[in-house]
Amino acid sequence: MLELKHISFEAGEGGTVKEIIRDVNLTLPDNKFIAVTGPNGGGKSTLAKLIVGIEQPIKGQILLDGEDITGLGITERAKKGVSFAFQQPVRFKGITVRDLIGLAAGENISTARACNYLSEVGLCAKDYINREVNASLSGGELKRIEIATVLARKTKLTVFDEPEAGIDLWSFKNLIKVFEKMHDETHGTIMIISHQERILNIADEIIVVVEGRVAKSGPREEILPGILGTTAVGCQFTKE
Repeated sequence: MLELKHISFEAGEGGTVKEIIRDVNLTLPDNKFIAVTGPNGGGKSTLAKLIVGIEQPIKGQILLDGEDITGLGITERAKKGVSFAFQQPVRFKGITVRDLIGLAAGENISTARACNYLSEVGLCAKDYINREVNASLSGGELKRIEIATVLARKTKLTVFDEPEAGIDLWSFKNLIKVFEKMHDETHGTIMIISHQERILNIADEIIVVVEGRVAKSGPREEILPGILGTTAVGCQFTKE
């Protein structure tokens, strides 16, 4: 279980500081699929970066299974079972797709097993397994490879920042199935930042973040009807 207690975060330069996250309190239970939504610029991605350790809060505590991890960076949190998939995946020149999946798994996995992870995200394994994770790959290909590495990690908490970005419609429909399978098999918590109605529809719980605060949170059945088809929180939802 992940707990955020009175988390705040500021950013800025040149003497101008803006409060991005404002006194957020959240509990992410184990074995739940949680969707985080809200208007652009509302603080969703910053909240994700605070959870995984890319950014550090100026106030508050972050607890993972009761342990205070507030001062830990992204590497230390990864070792404790926290994964993060970026909105814009990182390119790794000189590293093959197979090696990247093996690093994510934390062991010397077989080529067949690495290929299985690629197949799950809709990539023809023989066309990608020995390619470098560099500029020769499209954004959509990188996104799917990154999701394959997350599948290989099988962590207790997995955070995705807008996984639909750069993904074509056919691939997105299949990624929904991937997320559902992850939820069924890993028994960990999955947190996805998204405006996509299809993702919101498979979530156990929905958190709406507006202007750095949690505007609404609760079971999908309670939250979703109140935000779809409205502009009450400034969101633009899509069905693809």
